[in-house]
Amino acid sequence: MGNIKKILLGLSLSITLQPVFGVETLKVCADPLNPPYSTKDEKGFENKIAELFAKELGQKVEYTWFAQRIGFIRNTLTADVDDWDATSNKFKCDLVMGVPAGYDLTLNTEPYYKSTYVLLIAKGRGWDDIKEANQLTELPELRQEKLKIAMFDRGPGTTWLQQNGLLEQGISYQSMSGDSENNVAMQIDKDFKAKKIDMVILWGPMAAYVISQSPKDSYNMIPMKAAPGIRFDFAMAMGVRKGDKERKALLDKLIVSQADKIHKIIESYHVPLLPLQK
Repeated sequence: MGNIKKILLGLSLSITLQPVFGVETLKVCADPLNPPYSTKDEKGFENKIAELFAKELGQKVEYTWFAQRIGFIRNTLTADVDDWDATSNKFKCDLVMGVPAGYDLTLNTEPYYKSTYVLLIAKGRGWDDIKEANQLTELPELRQEKLKIAMFDRGPGTTWLQQNGLLEQGISYQSMSGDSENNVAMQIDKDFKAKKIDMVILWGPMAAYVISQSPKDSYNMIPMKAAPGIRFDFAMAMGVRKGDKERKALLDKLIVSQADKIHKIIESYHVPLLPLQK
């Protein structure tokens, strides 16, 4: 999926528009187990945006499920259907709803939301005095040694820990584990509850999911601030196959006309949102 996609630990959600043959269908290729983005019971925020677009286009949504992992684009967006003929689409899906702006494997729409990595800290475990991430670097050595902070095999959080001499306090996780029962956010949630970790530097949408699985005020969520050589905020777009300019133009129009509704959907999942620069 490329380094940027892995850094964001994000979701690929793909949609096929069928304007020519028979009943128009919004065909969505999505990970069935990747909250808060997509789930098989269609409760993710990308599921909801797909429903919104289908309604605006007068279409119905039909899902093809495929696990989010390396090769997702190759197996969905650019993959031929097995039984292609003149009455079916050549490709399994035509749109990916969840790529970083500037993603190099797709032709990208205008960004439709922007979020940031956050420092997520479980309350009541001796860290409630931490209000900014930089305070972790100023703790006495004996207290630093008690840190149990999740870090990933790639990403700005791990880079930040390394730059600030806290790598030894990190507990390692894989960005793409291949776990058939948990995505990253689900595993982090379970390990917080099991007290295997007390904090994590996590991409905003995933942090929002973790928070949603516990009683209110169980966590402090602190946005990370940019540091030399480290960026924490990213804008997200939708991607189509390179050269598919007509579809991109249609989606750009939908993103503009439905901007308020899209924002409300994502906001309802308590994702930390930043203003999109025009």
